[in-house]
Amino acid sequence: MILAKVTGNVVSTIKAVGYESRKVLIVQPIDPDGKASGKSFLAIDTVQAGAGDTVLIMEEGGSARLILDEPDTYTVKAVIAGIVDEIYHDSNL
Repeated sequence: MILAKVTGNVVSTIKAVGYESRKVLIVQPIDPDGKASGKSFLAIDTVQAGAGDTVLIMEEGGSARLILDEPDTYTVKAVIAGIVDEIYHDSNL
């Protein structure tokens, strides 16, 4: 799983198989302190997340397709699996 911040949404009139009728968001991976970590990417929203939300991303095709309950959709790679309420991070561990 990847911890990320939602930075925006994508509007598209034509979508690949598996993305039709789905909300696609731009997400920026972050570290536990909230600092950007890596390149942003697109993820399908399954939890009604919005800009500014901290989210958990499932970025493995098979698991992402299971969350969507569409095992035959091969184009889906990343899915937002949860909205984070709070992060407790002890850097001494």
